[in-house]
Amino acid sequence: MTQALYRKYRPKQWDSVIGQDHVIHTLINAIKAERVAHAYLFAGSRGTGKTTVARLLAKAVNCLNEDKGKRPCNECEHCLAVNENRFMDLIEIDAASNNGVEDIRDLRDKINFAPSQGKYKVYIIDEVHMLSSGAFNALLKTLEEPPPHAIFVLATTEIHKIPATVLSRCQRHEFRRVPVDEIVANLKHIVSAENLQADDEALTLIARQSAGGMRDAQSLLDQLASTGAQITLALAQQVLGVATSKTVLDLIASIIEQQPARGLETIHRALDSGADARSLARQIVEYLRGLMLIQMGNIEQVEVTRDVKAQMDSHAKSFSAAETLRMMKIFNNAAADLRGGWQPSLSLELALAEALESPTESAPVVVSSPSRDAARQTTVKHVPAPQVESPPEENPAPKSESPAISANQVSKVWKQLQNSLPKTHANLSALLNSVKMIDVQGSTLILGFASDVLVDKMNKPDQIDAAQKAIQELLGVKLTIRCIVTNAKGKIPANVPQDGMVAAAIQHGGEVVDVD
Repeated sequence: MTQALYRKYRPKQWDSVIGQDHVIHTLINAIKAERVAHAYLFAGSRGTGKTTVARLLAKAVNCLNEDKGKRPCNECEHCLAVNENRFMDLIEIDAASNNGVEDIRDLRDKINFAPSQGKYKVYIIDEVHMLSSGAFNALLKTLEEPPPHAIFVLATTEIHKIPATVLSRCQRHEFRRVPVDEIVANLKHIVSAENLQADDEALTLIARQSAGGMRDAQSLLDQLASTGAQITLALAQQVLGVATSKTVLDLIASIIEQQPARGLETIHRALDSGADARSLARQIVEYLRGLMLIQMGNIEQVEVTRDVKAQMDSHAKSFSAAETLRMMKIFNNAAADLRGGWQPSLSLELALAEALESPTESAPVVVSSPSRDAARQTTVKHVPAPQVESPPEENPAPKSESPAISANQVSKVWKQLQNSLPKTHANLSALLNSVKMIDVQGSTLILGFASDVLVDKMNKPDQIDAAQKAIQELLGVKLTIRCIVTNAKGKIPANVPQDGMVAAAIQHGGEVVDVD
């Protein structure tokens, strides 16, 4: 069986460890001065060398070379035994599968036995944060006063889950993410040693995809090498699933051309063909990030093919930097959004609708709204409503009837209303979260949404019926829901009268920018 690249090229000497000089220097000096601690905690993201350094430490403290500065020597019997995974005094424990109290008690019982081969028994507990609280408690005494022949190395990717009582008993070292240029240099060394053909652009993409993890980068290179073809940028993008798809290009084009129907069709076509909604959202975010880099003058950092880069350059000119940033945030929220439930397209549909809503810049006006205790001044950005000519009415409209409940009361419990819905109504909860304006006229609750797409989603009998029942149960008032499209950019705050001048300004496109 072929050995994986990350195992084949695992460092066997201190100077082969990449990107962790601050840790290596400390450990080398401790070995030279014979001041090795009895317990270490190695923390850092995956693939940054925690277990590798722990094995090097175990090899160094048991090395037979008389010159302490040359340990580990990789020539003595003990060093060779560690390299060949047959050194009996190196015990590696996976805390993910051995996380109970009994496992730690068994370790504690065996630790008092003298080493079989070397001078020290070294226990490496990987993913130590997976231990139960009882297991941590069982480990505490041993960590504080271990036998003189025992050394503990605890490794974790989630240091915030380690109890303070454990942290205080260990010498702590933080492993950093490996810089991209150092990862690329290591990949080039492996490519040369393995007689592979790889483009520099492809290696840079692999390094960036690994997010600072050397092991991940080597594994990705291994995956691409198994294709048997030259590792080009296009191949790397295709195999790693980061190639800019036609779906993303079509969706961005629909936003530029303000074509919601085309955008929705693009989303549904992709999902119907088996695409994952959150994965698609992440691809959109990555594409928008590329547009942002181009807008900021960093086009060389965009790792795409020449044709796609030309398309991105064109798209970057269609948006302002602020619009690109706004859309990145919108689709990034969609990528992390789990509200879709059984309707995976909902989060993307909401994100598309929000992206299509263009923010309008205008001069702010100040509207004074006196209250009983003190005058409250609310600054609002006001956008005048479009003037629409209408024929004169033969009969003047009657005065609006008194609301069954104030819009302010409804607004105050709106978040509570969303949280009261069962999980089977996840779509409805998401839609209610997108409401921009709330008003009550008589027994009718008017909900304002940012686009026709959201109004159509809400205006379904089952959605309306469920919302009306939830409102009646929460407020004790039976209201009929009517949905409209509003150009309001934000919800009316609960402390602002829902039927006052400020509310009217917001409903017609205004935005609260300051409250005194």
